[in-house]
Amino acid sequence: MRRPYSIMRADKQSGHIDILYKVVGQGSSLLATRKEGDTIQCLGPIGNEFTISASTTYPLLLGGGVGIPPMVFLADELRNIKDLHPFVIMGSEIPFPFTVKPSKILLPGIPNDVIAAMPLLDDWGVVSRLTSQQGYQGCYQGYAHELAEKWVESLDDTSGIEVFACGPTPMLQAVAGFAKKHTIPCQLSLEEHMACAVGGCAGCVVPFKENDKVIAMKRVCVDGPIFNAQNIF
Repeated sequence: MRRPYSIMRADKQSGHIDILYKVVGQGSSLLATRKEGDTIQCLGPIGNEFTISASTTYPLLLGGGVGIPPMVFLADELRNIKDLHPFVIMGSEIPFPFTVKPSKILLPGIPNDVIAAMPLLDDWGVVSRLTSQQGYQGCYQGYAHELAEKWVESLDDTSGIEVFACGPTPMLQAVAGFAKKHTIPCQLSLEEHMACAVGGCAGCVVPFKENDKVIAMKRVCVDGPIFNAQNIF
């Protein structure tokens, strides 16, 4: 069966895409044996996309584990849009898949000792910070949504913030709760196993709510993977 992967970067001119993945099973193990020039069969892109509200000035991007790559992609798309100032928080309980370096960009509301960043984002001029509970130097010792909440609570005005997140379900539940608490719009990119990826098997369905009542089952592969937080949690 197909394995769903998110795109980390896309170069429209060259036609290249970058996919960051972790070897965890048979499918990803086989993918890791491929060499330059090999051919693989793939299908995509599928599903919907994040949408930026006209009132948003501070997109807050939260990526946990394998939810990190799509946040890099989104940051790349947002960084050249006038009047947008994205802030990316990435969390991982295993070593980050890049060389962690102190950020050159300071951000009020973030503890002074939380300085670890993704160098690529720093080079783009995009503020990023890293979180973990593994004691990694320069990282916030906790979860991504906890650092996000510290930052939000330091602000006098949160009207221009919109949250975009991808990661494991417990993380997304926590992010949805944080956003609801502070009345911040929130879009979530769900992680679900997909078999057909075209909406035929309904193996990736999730309950879809309106006014806290489930009204339908939505397929993550074609109806999502991105949903408004209040419709899912």
